[in-house]
Amino acid sequence: MNPANHREASNLARAIRQGLNKRLRVDIIVAPPFLFISEVRSLLGQNVSVAAQDVAPFSAGAYTGAVSATMLKYLGVKAVLIGHSERRRFFGETDEVVHQKIKMTLGAGLRPILAIGEELPDSHDVVPRVLLDQLTRSLAGIPKKKLSHLIVAYEPVWAIGSGKADTPDNATRRAIYIRKLLTKLLGNSIADRIPILYGGSVTSKNAASFLVNDIRGMDGLLVGGASLKAEEFLAIARAISSR
Repeated sequence: MNPANHREASNLARAIRQGLNKRLRVDIIVAPPFLFISEVRSLLGQNVSVAAQDVAPFSAGAYTGAVSATMLKYLGVKAVLIGHSERRRFFGETDEVVHQKIKMTLGAGLRPILAIGEELPDSHDVVPRVLLDQLTRSLAGIPKKKLSHLIVAYEPVWAIGSGKADTPDNATRRAIYIRKLLTKLLGNSIADRIPILYGGSVTSKNAASFLVNDIRGMDGLLVGGASLKAEEFLAIARAISSR
């Protein structure tokens, strides 16, 4: 529910576009609230894609207040964030609901950004099971070829908004584990095409550290509060582009 109004959303979009006056070696997607999607998309131009923060688990019908994937596609949305921990915590979304939302998103030709992650830090025996359950239940029964368009965001719930990000080493281990799970579920050729992002207290100071490793770990970042400050968000983009 940020920014609070159209003026703030427009100013933020303009500032981001102005800061991207030269092409960075990074793909950027922003996910404004539903109300601001059209305006933000028109202000950002062609170098930044727009995603939605949520989508209905239904294609159409009498579901008051819901926004369907086809409606989002009409607005020019390219991706949808699904299963964010705040949706799970405050709105009671289960893996089954997440599964339906992924199906609706793929059916409309949009990219699902599936967020998964554990509640508590250092729960080494529990974490892999949590990630396994969330992935398998969310993706069960969906054709493998369609899931080549999936993006997975690992967001340890304990790190979100806490100011205490996960360590790059641990995030890398999680990324490797997630890719192994994806390989088991979907096969190597599809799993290799799925980007894995880290989210949780990302800043311009720690952004690059999650993406520098001799082995393939994280492919990108899911930025939260830092995205509401144009200069900080741009600093993150520059840090990643120059790595």
